[in-house]
Amino acid sequence: SADLLAAAEAFAPEIAARAAEIEANRFLPQDIATRFAEAGFYRLCVPSEYGGLESHPGELVKVVERIAQADGSAAWCVFIGATSGLVAAFLEPSEAKRIFGDPLTTTAGVFAPRGKAVHANEKGVAGYRVSGRWQWVSGSRNAQWISGGCMILGDDDKPEMAAEGIPQNRMMIFEADQVHLHDTWDVSGLCGTGSTDFEVKDLFVPATRAVSLVSDKPLPRPLYCFPTFGLLGIGIAAVSLGLARGAIDTLVDLAGGKTPQGSSKPLALRAKAH
Repeated sequence: SADLLAAAEAFAPEIAARAAEIEANRFLPQDIATRFAEAGFYRLCVPSEYGGLESHPGELVKVVERIAQADGSAAWCVFIGATSGLVAAFLEPSEAKRIFGDPLTTTAGVFAPRGKAVHANEKGVAGYRVSGRWQWVSGSRNAQWISGGCMILGDDDKPEMAAEGIPQNRMMIFEADQVHLHDTWDVSGLCGTGSTDFEVKDLFVPATRAVSLVSDKPLPRPLYCFPTFGLLGIGIAAVSLGLARGAIDTLVDLAGGKTPQGSSKPLALRAKAH
């Protein structure tokens, strides 16, 4: 919506001014993450019936692109927080309301099936025993819920097969205090995304918090007919577009005011700069 884009525009000067702080911090400062949540950025893909915005994919692109002009890491966290909200459309309504009912809920996750899960029952509740370690869980230090893809193993310790003829992979949704975050994020780019490793060991997850983005049927709405990984793809593209636009704007500002040594003309008037 226009309100979300206006909010992104309003954030931009502060985010640009705090870019060095964000990079040095190695994850998004919590005050920024909280205000992003208050602005509704993390609810772009959450169904409207759970209090989300259920926005057109184009709105996601516009908001993420505008933030990325100011700082790539902040924009990456917005895109991850927003698209990880897609899981709400696959959850049972009671579970979706429990997780996403709070308008400030922030989620993060990794689809890659780096975990293993076996069927289990705890106090009459069907679910899974889960162990695994996942890489690159962006935005994890700001999230209340973190999910990780798991291969479902049968009694013979071999992967169960989904109806599509591929190994069954389910996203297990964990409460943030159930996971261990490893301090592994020392990188040369997107430092402020906090895309560290996380791990769980022999953790029980109820079946209501284990969803397949392939086999399970989401809510019958246009947004959830859009290819899930297509939304992830355009989120990455939006960050890239914003970074490119920010670079071009910076170059234009520089070229108009900088005169190279030994020249009487600013860069903007020199053929080599053109």
